[in-house]
Amino acid sequence: MYTIIDIETTGGNFRNGKITEIAIYLHDGKKVVDEFVSLVNPEQFIPAYITQLTGITNEMVADAPCFYQIAKQIVEITEGNIFVAHNAAFDYGFIKAEFEALGYNFERETLCTVKLSRKILKGYKSYSLGNICEELGINNDARHRAAGDALATVELFNILLEKNNGMIVPLEGNAFFSASGLHPDLNVEKIKELPQKEGVYYFYNDKGDLIYIGKSNNIRKRV
Repeated sequence: MYTIIDIETTGGNFRNGKITEIAIYLHDGKKVVDEFVSLVNPEQFIPAYITQLTGITNEMVADAPCFYQIAKQIVEITEGNIFVAHNAAFDYGFIKAEFEALGYNFERETLCTVKLSRKILKGYKSYSLGNICEELGINNDARHRAAGDALATVELFNILLEKNNGMIVPLEGNAFFSASGLHPDLNVEKIKELPQKEGVYYFYNDKGDLIYIGKSNNIRKRV
């Protein structure tokens, strides 16, 4: 499962900026199955240039919930799922900092659709969300708003999934799992069904011969 996320903020640095809007779409690898979207009261002033970019004013967030009031919902919808965002370091950094201020350690596996797009969709001049979406024909009528950008990222992620045989799993560093180049009869859906817990796994070749036995604390990740 994936949570495709976008945020708007009071500035470009999580050390002194705060979140003003968040959109999270829960994706099961085929479609969106749940969502959470909310304005957020940043408890600090939104500069005029940010309002000009996002359209979010101080008046709009005055009665919105503060981050601590929606923190539980964010934890629940993202728990056990892969955190996906366009320039994931930005969104993840802000959200992690908000939780650290509350004394909570927010840790999720992450996937960046900028880095994925550069590896899977080669040859484009720019991989900014606006430019790559325009190149791919993805509409976004609410640019620089959390829901608009997150939904555009959902569409981009669907294309990336399709190009990568329906599965993208983060590995060490910026690597990710790809079924490309593996046996054509490999059933990727079977991999998705593997448990994320300790156990023993068996590899067979296309003739049905047992060729490998392994043990792991997380079977799906190891396989």
